[in-house]
Amino acid sequence: MNQKWNFDAAHSELKFKVKHMMISTVTGGFDQLELDVQSSDDTFSEAKVVMKAQTASINTGNADRDNHLKAGDFFDAENHPAILFESTKFDGKTLVGSLTIKGISKEVTFDVDFGGVGQDPWGNVKAGFSLNGKINRKDFGLEWNVALETGGILVGEEVKFEAEIQLTKVQ
Repeated sequence: MNQKWNFDAAHSELKFKVKHMMISTVTGGFDQLELDVQSSDDTFSEAKVVMKAQTASINTGNADRDNHLKAGDFFDAENHPAILFESTKFDGKTLVGSLTIKGISKEVTFDVDFGGVGQDPWGNVKAGFSLNGKINRKDFGLEWNVALETGGILVGEEVKFEAEIQLTKVQ
């Protein structure tokens, strides 16, 4: 793993989606995201990926909801300041690794669409990826919920992840 790639935050995003009241979906993301990627070559086969998201940077577009998500009912940002993902396997289409949320680590799998490698107008070599997957939030200690009078729950247990990632090759 001798090739390092820098995270291009201006051209990347990590979003999550979760059902609200079982009838609609709330989307959010993390404004402070770090990504360290190392590869042997431009195919990224067996690349090593480490992602760190600051839990206090959660952003769903609603300050009250964001403050609740930062509190002990959910991420407990004061005691668990980051979500960490460390890859264990990448074959170009599937990314497997350890995801740690609120001090609980579990193996997760994400589907990856490698968009390829290209050169921008300024001579920088870029690589692009689309990623998606899902987890059960209760597996990571995110158990807060409210039963609805009409049946069902306020916050869905399944959390879907979608990411668009662009990297810049370190020369």
